Amino acid sequence: MAFVSHSQRDPNGMYTFSSRPRAVENRSKYREPPQEQSHINYGNIMYDRRVVRGNTYAQRIIPTTTQPDPAEIQRQQELRRRAIARKQAREQFKPKTPEALQGRKHIDVQTELYLEELSTVIVATDTECQTDAFLDRPATPLFIPAKTGKDVATQIEEGELFDFDREVQPVLEVLVGKTMEQALLEVMEEEELACLRAQQRAFEELRSAEMAEVQRLQEQERRHREEKERRIAQQKEALKREKEITEKIAARAYTQQYFADLLPSVFTSLRSHGYFYDPVEKDIETNFFPWLMDEVHNSLEKRYTARELLDTIIDDVTQKRLESFKDPEPQPQETDK
Repeated sequence: MAFVSHSQRDPNGMYTFSSRPRAVENRSKYREPPQEQSHINYGNIMYDRRVVRGNTYAQRIIPTTTQPDPAEIQRQQELRRRAIARKQAREQFKPKTPEALQGRKHIDVQTELYLEELSTVIVATDTECQTDAFLDRPATPLFIPAKTGKDVATQIEEGELFDFDREVQPVLEVLVGKTMEQALLEVMEEEELACLRAQQRAFEELRSAEMAEVQRLQEQERRHREEKERRIAQQKEALKREKEITEKIAARAYTQQYFADLLPSVFTSLRSHGYFYDPVEKDIETNFFPWLMDEVHNSLEKRYTARELLDTIIDDVTQKRLESFKDPEPQPQETDK
């Protein structure tokens, strides 16, 4: 809360208020044009999170006074250096703006922290001038935005807000106490961590021995199980073979008994149907008789051919004799036949 006041000095050197204090209006985070507000919001300091209320001894002290770990600081510095080197390499390999095409040109844009609206177009012209050699460019003046809002002031007498010598003592007591307590806690934590590591090491050793024993027992149990399964399989195989042999013997005996009376009748029926024959007789019927018939047929064919030839000769002679008898010419003298 701020108090708006207009003070003036009396001839005696005392300050007096000419108006009553009043709360300052809340101001928006962004610049907005002034407008009429029907409702005025006042800020209450009792609801501000930045204000500490109550006893300061009960406040939570953020452990910022503890010394950071040197390894963590070195690691953070190394990460920061790597990030900077990575950023520099990325900027080095970052593609630059290419040259403008023919008939075009590059223009500057606003990249400052505070942007200004360009309502009027300013005609820019290029001029040249001769400067001195190695003349440094003057520093760019810092841009300071125009001041907005109302000025307020508060009259505070000396010693009204804070007495350092009197109020710093409990703060120092709290800081020192918290530091000592934190140091003791860290020492106790280190001792407890050392005890936990020792217990964990002993537990790991015991667990490793137990795991080795468990693995040995599991391997022994696996070997016993495999041996048992192999013995059972062998016994089952032996029983199976014995059963098969018994079934074969029984089937053979039954077959012999069944075929004792069947075989003579079957052989008799097969012999009567010609399935059992004499080899010599079969050979004569299948080989000799066909050959003999072929030879007889060939002989008959030759005889028939000879007979046809002889008939043809006789017919020719007869025709010639007949023609000779019909011929009126004197007959030649007969020769002895």
